[in-house]
Amino acid sequence: MRKFWVAGGLGAGLVLLLGLLLIGTYVAAAGLAGIGGRALGLAKGAVPAEYLTQVQKWGTLCPAISPALLAAQLYQESGWNPKAQSPAAAQGMAQFIPATWQTHGVDGDGDGKRDVWDPEDAIASAASYDCELAKYVKDAPGDATHNMLAAYNAGAYRVIQYGGVPPYRETQNYVKTITTLAKSFEAPAGPVAPSKQAAGAIYYAQDKLGTPYLWGGTGTAEQNGRFDCSGLTKAAYHSVGIELPRVANDQWNAGPHLKRNELLPGDLVFFAYDLKDPRSIHHVGIYVGGGYMINAPYTGAVIRFDKIDTPDYLGATRVTSDGAKALPAANAA
Repeated sequence: MRKFWVAGGLGAGLVLLLGLLLIGTYVAAAGLAGIGGRALGLAKGAVPAEYLTQVQKWGTLCPAISPALLAAQLYQESGWNPKAQSPAAAQGMAQFIPATWQTHGVDGDGDGKRDVWDPEDAIASAASYDCELAKYVKDAPGDATHNMLAAYNAGAYRVIQYGGVPPYRETQNYVKTITTLAKSFEAPAGPVAPSKQAAGAIYYAQDKLGTPYLWGGTGTAEQNGRFDCSGLTKAAYHSVGIELPRVANDQWNAGPHLKRNELLPGDLVFFAYDLKDPRSIHHVGIYVGGGYMINAPYTGAVIRFDKIDTPDYLGATRVTSDGAKALPAANAA
């Protein structure tokens, strides 16, 4: 439940103003469709502050990787959990199996030990292993980063054998997943294309205005059509064919992140207890323009418009279909 700074009731004039802002923003956004920009660096707040320096350092170890790509791998593997352990015995933040760690683990913090549970060692080892694989397949045709990721999934021999990413669905999906997820960690160097589904998501959420909040609510008949914050955003994007994870924290990486002055209607806006740690996200809403969002705020309130400029505002995500599909929660489903 979020600690909320209430905007107060909205009169008919402000609702009309929001409608005009929506129309004006979509007209302006139409001119951006298809515009891309090579992304440089990491988006603000995308990586937990305690790991930021290491990801930036090791993410430039070789040309085949970047800080954003390394961040995407670590997030996909463990969700930034240094104590993660899979049923297949993969261990630590980078999810090395013991045999691979023995061969490829490195001492990232220079303390004389290679500890799979130490985030500094794990981050350095993930980057080092990526770069080793990139060297193995450097002569294979095609994109060096895609070939490196394919080697990670299917083995370097298969990449060399097939002259690039092998024709295995699992491998091709892995390459697409990581490269797509990396976009949610990048700081875009140019305009980000507007969401084609945004208007439909907003229409759905507007139809729910006035509905009482329900903790854990997903809008089912048994819940009398009530929602909590992430239940509303999930349902709104489900209505336009995009499947978001259930909780706000996981929805944060469903697309590229935007600066405050780049927001467009339909972007998801997030709020956190610690603005340096996306793992502390506790609330999400759907931006509608003019500094306002539609959101399900807290128990006792109703779905309504509220201002986004509060002390706990973390940032925003422009949801994409590929971005949602790339999330670990979607891959596990």
